[in-house]
Amino acid sequence: MPNANYRQLTLILLVSFFLITAAGYARAQKWYTVKWVNDGDTVVLTNGLRVRYIGINAPEIDHENQKAQPYGYKARSFNKKLVSSPKIRLELDVERHDRYGRLLAYIFLSDGSFLNQRLLQNGYAYYLHQKPNVKHSNLLLKAQQGAMKAKKGIWRNWKEDNTVYIANRKSRRFHLATCHLARKISKKNRIKFLRKWDAFKAGYAPAKKCIREFWSYE
Repeated sequence: MPNANYRQLTLILLVSFFLITAAGYARAQKWYTVKWVNDGDTVVLTNGLRVRYIGINAPEIDHENQKAQPYGYKARSFNKKLVSSPKIRLELDVERHDRYGRLLAYIFLSDGSFLNQRLLQNGYAYYLHQKPNVKHSNLLLKAQQGAMKAKKGIWRNWKEDNTVYIANRKSRRFHLATCHLARKISKKNRIKFLRKWDAFKAGYAPAKKCIREFWSYE
């Protein structure tokens, strides 16, 4: 009997510890409400904080005399629909802010789903390697590869041209072979792609100074 009582007491203590720890963790998590959705990868919280999603880049909507890119408004609508849930949780990485002062974060919804991943899974963004913020890089790249295979969103109606691309293994960006920045890439970091599709699938993103329209549509 003493042994049985001891085991019962131990079990009660373990359960109590688990419940207290779980409650403390729940209180430690901060939840936020979105006030405004800028586009497919940026929101403004009710506290005024601007948040840029880590590891993805969504097509642009029209701004500053630039026309909207394909799927730009669809990406924003999808983002807006998901963040309309009561609260969102932010998870940070090594680098906290970008050059525009926006907070860099991974976004988790109240149902526990990972918003950055869902945007990629549905083809409303492409994977953007952002060292040192690479905590979820493998997960995000796999999400994009799944969308590419299923031809969702921006990967639908894809069309290639006869262009050679030069990528940088270090920055994980690819350039037109004729771009002056491509010629500056060292031999050890240089890799050639004959299709944009293959560059994206391997986890490379277009260098914006060299390639603005990263897709081709029929």
